[in-house]
Amino acid sequence: MNTSQSCPVSKLEKLLVATDRSLFSEGAIAAAITFAKHCSSKLYVMSVVETNPEYETAGAEFLQKEEEEAVQYLASLKARALEELPSCEAIFRHGDSASRLIVEEAAQKKVDMIAVGRRGRHGLEKVLLGSASAKVIGHAPCKVLVVPRAARIECKNILIATDGSEHARTAALEAIEIAKRCGSRLTAISVVLSEDEKEKARTYAGDVVQAAQKAGISVETMALVGKPHEIIAGTAKSMGVDLIVMGAYGKTGLKKLLMGSTTEKVIGLASCAVLVAKIA
Repeated sequence: MNTSQSCPVSKLEKLLVATDRSLFSEGAIAAAITFAKHCSSKLYVMSVVETNPEYETAGAEFLQKEEEEAVQYLASLKARALEELPSCEAIFRHGDSASRLIVEEAAQKKVDMIAVGRRGRHGLEKVLLGSASAKVIGHAPCKVLVVPRAARIECKNILIATDGSEHARTAALEAIEIAKRCGSRLTAISVVLSEDEKEKARTYAGDVVQAAQKAGISVETMALVGKPHEIIAGTAKSMGVDLIVMGAYGKTGLKKLLMGSTTEKVIGLASCAVLVAKIA
């Protein structure tokens, strides 16, 4: 994030960063601390040790060791955050579902945004997004920031991905607000599968322009044909975008389901951070 700017989002009183203690979480941790610093946010750092019935017998000692390591890790992460922030709370949980516990904690604490890494230490190469992160995005009660390990967010060049859905409109308003606060370059992209649908793409991108004009923000538009996730991620890379903003679900998305969606695929391919907006 550009350190010369104030908080880029309109409301970020509470921020939770969920980490599996792998290096894949590093981008999310760094971004969360920076956002909390600029937004004067209350920061929660959270890690979950997943358990299963096998731990009750042969794996009991392993579980205890992993829990001890998690507590020590959170203590060091809290100390790191306190070097830049006035306060930080560490949260350790164990249970059968990391994603469920993260979402429950976010709801209980009424956080405004969750930050997560793109792929956890148990992720497979053929899986674009770690299953825990995907489930957090799908079920979270708030927006979710997904940050690749090496990504740095400057909010200088933002890409809005839109398919005209209600979720995409929410994402567009979020991006417009960020651009207004940070003086960002803003581009709206809509991708369809065939030339016959290209006029729809122009209409969807045009809707973003109209919303931006009301806020006094100019927007460039792109209406392209191809596989949406490939075009969106590729365009972001070629343009030097540092933040993609999109909705959790598209027009064909199912409630509470993310795996396999365009959003998940974009997150898996993009070299920059992706902010997934949620309808309040």
